[in-house]
Parts: sequence; C-alpha cells; structure tokens
Amino acid sequence: MYKMIFILACLTIPLQTRCQDLYFPPNSGNEWETISPDELNWCPDRIDALYDVLEENNTKAFIILKDGKIVLEKYFAPFVQDSIWYWASAGKSLTSLLVGMAQEDGFLDNNDPSGDYLGSGWTSCAELEESAITVWNQLTMTTGLDDGVPDVDCYLDTCLMCLTTPGTRWAYHNAPYTLLSDVLASATGMTVNAYIQNKLTDLTGINGLFVPLGYNTVFFSRPRVMARFGLLMLNGGKWNNVDILSDTAYFNQMINTSQDLNKSYGYLWWLNGKESYMLPGIQFVIPGSIVPAAPDDMYAAIGRNGQFVNIIPSQNMVVVRMGNAPDDSQVPNVLLQDIWEQINQLECVVANEELSANTSLTVYPNPTSGYFTVEWPKHAFRYSLYNAQGHIVRSEESCFDRYADISDIPPGIYLAKADSGDETRFSKLVVTD
Repeated sequence: MYKMIFILACLTIPLQTRCQDLYFPPNSGNEWETISPDELNWCPDRIDALYDVLEENNTKAFIILKDGKIVLEKYFAPFVQDSIWYWASAGKSLTSLLVGMAQEDGFLDNNDPSGDYLGSGWTSCAELEESAITVWNQLTMTTGLDDGVPDVDCYLDTCLMCLTTPGTRWAYHNAPYTLLSDVLASATGMTVNAYIQNKLTDLTGINGLFVPLGYNTVFFSRPRVMARFGLLMLNGGKWNNVDILSDTAYFNQMINTSQDLNKSYGYLWWLNGKESYMLPGIQFVIPGSIVPAAPDDMYAAIGRNGQFVNIIPSQNMVVVRMGNAPDDSQVPNVLLQDIWEQINQLECVVANEELSANTSLTVYPNPTSGYFTVEWPKHAFRYSLYNAQGHIVRSEESCFDRYADISDIPPGIYLAKADSGDETRFSKLVVTD
C-alpha cells in the first residue's frame, strides 16, 4: 500500500501518538463522547450494509472509535451495552500488556527462564531443555513444546513435551500461553485479576475477569471495556496523561514482528501489512497480509468466534467486535476481512458535479506525475483522493500540509478533498504519465 510522509508539525510528533488529541472517557460510568458519522462523511445506507454483514455473522456487539470518541456502537438483541462476553484468544493481547507492566515494575524479566516463576519440572522435558524456555518464548509462541499432543490446552507437565529448540519453531500453542498467568502470579505475588484491579481498573476503567474454563483462562468483560483497551493501546500505553506502560521498547516489540518465523506476530498481537503470516495448526507460511482489506499499520487482538480489537494508528481508530462466527477457527481472519471490506465503503461517494469542480483547495504541482502536496492551514484534517468513479483511492489523517506519494496511481482526473470537521475544500488533480 501507499506510504505518506508527515511534514511540518508531524515531524516532531512521536510515533505512538497521533496529530489529533485523543478523547478519553471517565474511568467510571457510561459517559462517552460521540462523533456523528456525518462528520466523517459516512453514508447511512453503507452503515446499514455493514450492520447487515455483522448481523449475518452472529455479531453481538460492534464499536468504532475515532479519536477516542464513539462513531458507531451497535448491539444485536438480546445482547445490550452492559452484557458480558468472552474475549477468547483476544485476551492473549491483554496478557501481553500485563507482562510488560510487570517487567516495568521490576517483578520479572522476559529473558528469564520460565522455570524461575513456574518452578522446575513444569514440563516433561529434560532439565537443560526446560531451562532454555523463557518468558519471551511464551510471549512469541516459540517455546519449542509439542503442539501435536492430544489436548493443546493441557498445561500439565505430562502434556508439555519438548519438540525442538526454543525460538526455532512458531506454533500457536495455548498451554504455554495460559501458564503466563502463573508466571504473573508468581512474579507479582498476586493473581492476574488482582493485578488488573490494582494496575488498570482504577486508572482506566478497564475491568473484567479471567475465568478458568477447563485448561483455558478466558477474559470476560463488557464491550466498552474492549474499546477502552484498544484506546489505551492506540495511545501507546498511556491513558489520558497517565502512564500505564511507559516502557516504549517493550511496547514497540509487542506490536511489531517479534521473530522471523511468523512475520505477522508480535508479543501475542497479530500484525497486519506484513509480507507473510502463519495461522494456528499449520506449519507453513502464507504470503501476503493476514487481513488485506485492513490498513497495513493495523495490529489486532483476535480470538475464536471473532472477538476483535483492531488498532489503526494511521486513522486514529479502534474497531471492536464481539460475538460468534460462521466457523470455529481460532483466528477468523476471513470474517475480519469481510468486516473491513464494509468499513472501507463507509465514506459516501463524491457526486459527479463535485468531481468536475475546481474549488478552493490548493494542491501542487498540478498536473503531477508522482507526488503532490495538499496545502491546508488547519492543525489537523483528513485528506482523501477520489477517482472519476467517485471511489476513494487514498484517505489519511494529516497535520498541516501533506506530501503524498501517488506514483502507483494510474493517470487520470481525480478529486482531492480536505476536511477538518468544520470546513471542507476540494480541488481537481490531474495525474499524468
């Protein structure tokens, strides 16, 4: 996909933050500011089409945040705002954050052998083999333990057998992940639920419970808790002005490729826009992005039956979905692809009369063969580029002026649009060979 370069004020803004300030809801109660879809030029009929796809796929709750504010919030009866649902494996990403917080607090080190916290003999491996498995391996799904056992959720020592050297094989293995709760408990001296209560709930309003279900430990919460978690991540581990995780090195490792085996996996987070990916239960690499319709910079918490928390820094957006799914895959990326295909169509098509107009927006050079700059006096605005059929070919947030590389766009006549919320400007743009 295309690349954009922020200039002027954007050059001085840290990677984890956005040009536009984020809104944070109060830590208790149901107050949460909203943005009208009209402000984003989202068409009612296209929102309805998105809701139809969600309902057809057994969705229970769906939320989109823009700049921290709610744009869309839909519940499908009998599910309501205060209903509680499980996160499934999306809870892994929450655990990743908790491990980073515990490390920052000095309770543990990711490079330590897992046995430092779980005790010796937590696997059926030989002593030297077991001691080579670290907390980092648990975070990256590279423990080398055999996921071909009868029950991949079983975390008893008799179910955990060494297959290969840690760090040399990626396998989506639930049991070693589940034991991270015991690592946290041993390191911090409190249960994972108590750690959440002490470190997250009062400061962010993120509340819920990890509940044992068989061998698994599954997080349950209301949908807006998922949205709060996404907002915390969007802001780089900071809630409003409070540092929840200030270790930027860990945060960046968490949401970037953690090893070379599965490019689309960080520390229990799924990463979009990578050259290839692996999925649970397979030992081959699939070329391309895991969710091609979603923005390349999206990173996601993904759980069985379509429990999703999507964070999109380039759009200052969080997307949350709870519910069931048509299939039973652990990582239902096909459903997520379907949802993003609908999200990409939310913006209204520009009318032909607008396309033929040359109004007050300044773009240069014009004509152009590979790049142009949008000149805009506002601090923050959304830039969009439409083709002659009225379809969006570019759409991004920006600060002040924007330099845009359009070397991959075919020659033709386009409409450049800039919208700051209280003002919209257009200009015709001619792209040549």
